Amino acid sequence: MKPSPDEIARAPKVLLHDHLDGGLRPRTVVELAAEVGHELPSTDPERLDRWFQESADSGSLERYLETFAHTVAVLQTPDALARAAAECAEDLARDGVVYAEVRYAPEQHLSAGLTLDGVVEAVRDGFAAGEKRAAAAGRPIVVRQILTAMRHAARSMEIAELVVRYRDDGVVGFDIAGAEAGYPPTRHLDAFEYLQRENAHFTIHAGEGFGLPSIWQAIQWCGADRLGHGVRLVDDISVGPRGDVQLGRLAAYVRDKRIPLELCPSSNVQTGAATSLAEHPFGLLARLRFRVTVNTDNRLMSGTSMSVEFTRLSEAFGYDLADFQWFTVNAMKSAFLPFDQRLALINDVIKPGYAALAAERAFAQLRRGEA
Repeated sequence: MKPSPDEIARAPKVLLHDHLDGGLRPRTVVELAAEVGHELPSTDPERLDRWFQESADSGSLERYLETFAHTVAVLQTPDALARAAAECAEDLARDGVVYAEVRYAPEQHLSAGLTLDGVVEAVRDGFAAGEKRAAAAGRPIVVRQILTAMRHAARSMEIAELVVRYRDDGVVGFDIAGAEAGYPPTRHLDAFEYLQRENAHFTIHAGEGFGLPSIWQAIQWCGADRLGHGVRLVDDISVGPRGDVQLGRLAAYVRDKRIPLELCPSSNVQTGAATSLAEHPFGLLARLRFRVTVNTDNRLMSGTSMSVEFTRLSEAFGYDLADFQWFTVNAMKSAFLPFDQRLALINDVIKPGYAALAAERAFAQLRRGEA
């Protein structure tokens, strides 16, 4: 049975791939821009919201990334970063997210004099404030940071060291992001080797704007725990005219090793990594039992939320609540949170939440039958 909007909204969700600077409220962007004198395409929140989505909907990852010039520009002070982080936690909790790993690049928030440590601490304080307000509203959430290095820059070792320095203070992992073409993950091999020596977790943006070589390097050279997007892995899967499937060596390795895929359906369509939701590789990868997870990427630019992503996937592939529980447990298993905390969220929050929805549905069907 197709889940209702209410069921999707109330379903517990886990989010592994969400960018802080890609999820601001339009009104917040307008207000912060006014404080620092940054010129925006529009000062009307609704028009600005449309501008972000229309500009990002280009079919090009490079053009998609250009929209971040405005959100990054207004996130250069501790107060602005803390406000964005707090609102992020509240917005995700309101959408039914119970655990989230939110990423951003500290090196992009230094133009007003902040240090790397100061950026991380401002975001940490903001998430803590947002978690507290969400809990008071009856929507508890746990939010952790993933620190991102820009793949075209040369500060990845600094950011890796920052991850290790704050890994007991709200930071759970490392990432590299930015345009893939021309900037392979092996350019930052020293940072990944350092993180491995320090027993730290990391994911890598790979297989979104570039193909299989990017995924292969991320896994086999750099040792990524997860793949940020990884949607182009489908290039290593052949589907015959009768539906018979043949996995290439790389795809088979990713599936056999249970390497999580941080798939972002709406964003993947916007950047041209997938032609449409109906033809998104998510359906094939899920059917082949890859460890797929559902993510938002950039909620502002894609005009999305976890509930929207669930709804779109349900419409495209007929997924029900049982499927969404599977994807959510996949994500929680793949999180960078310690094992005992992951297990507690699965057993105490996620499974009971879906069981309650199933029980309500069964009771409603029973009542309709009696009527």
